[in-house]
Amino acid sequence: MSRKTNSRLVVLLGAVLVCMGLVAGWFIYYANSELPIGHQPRQFSLKAGSSLRSAAQQMTEAGVLSSPELFVILARLLGEEGNVKAGNYEVDPPLTPHGLLRKVTRGDYTLVAITFPEGWTFRQMRKALDEHAAVKHEIAGLKDAEIQQRLSINEPSPEGWFFPDTYHFSHGTSDLVILRRAHRLMQSHLGAQWEQRAQDLPLANPYEALILASIIEKETGKAEERPLIAAVFVNRLRRGMRLQADPTVIYGMGESFDGNLRKRDLVTDTPYNTYTRVGLPPTPIAMPGLAALTVALNPAKSDVLYFVSKGDGSSLFSRTLGEHDRAVTKYQKWGRR
Repeated sequence: MSRKTNSRLVVLLGAVLVCMGLVAGWFIYYANSELPIGHQPRQFSLKAGSSLRSAAQQMTEAGVLSSPELFVILARLLGEEGNVKAGNYEVDPPLTPHGLLRKVTRGDYTLVAITFPEGWTFRQMRKALDEHAAVKHEIAGLKDAEIQQRLSINEPSPEGWFFPDTYHFSHGTSDLVILRRAHRLMQSHLGAQWEQRAQDLPLANPYEALILASIIEKETGKAEERPLIAAVFVNRLRRGMRLQADPTVIYGMGESFDGNLRKRDLVTDTPYNTYTRVGLPPTPIAMPGLAALTVALNPAKSDVLYFVSKGDGSSLFSRTLGEHDRAVTKYQKWGRR
């Protein structure tokens, strides 16, 4: 082998070593660089049975990672490919990819959770937070308006502005932090559904959609009937008819409601009595879930105007007052809509 060939091999080998060194150095830099997760703790969940690539994608969708591919390579280089553990995690800034990898492979996930069911009111949310032993209590004693101000909710009431879900958090997390997460999630879902709304709805803005969705949430007995229930209310709004929704009357009665809605309650006027007033009530009456938000803005294409409970959780829908009157006679002494 000539000296010239040897020189070329040395140069080539040197170039390879330099490249390997640069790649290694770059990965060391990446592994120890701060992830762009902002200044607040961030939560995410990894589903059971997730592969490394799937877990990286879930973390990317949660805003924890910016490059799932690099995270996958890092995990493989460190021999952690099969060690990612499912669970609910909370991460605090600053955090590096290496630190994140250690957390999800050690299973350093949170075990504390609180659930806000669909249809709950803000009063029920506050009670659940006040009674949760792992929550840092900062809203106890505050008026609703003060909580609104801290969360920048610029509407008449905080009612309905929190997304019903299960929220995982670490011990000592503030109730305000949990409420802020639920509020932001509701804003996100409401905004997305508003962008995909049907044409010519009798709703002026997303807040009116939130109000309508809360009524639909409380009126729905069977999930499959939700689109038709939405159609009834949307059709009534279009025609200027009263909504005649029992849950709004009950909400307006507040703590005086004893579980029995009487006919006299339906004729007692309050801002929430949709038997005495036309249009939507002034605020939502509960937390609507995603399904209720969806149908409020995309109701079934139907001309139904009435429905009455059949007593088994289902409803009978009617297009005319005559049909409805017969249904009421069959199922109730007096009925809704």
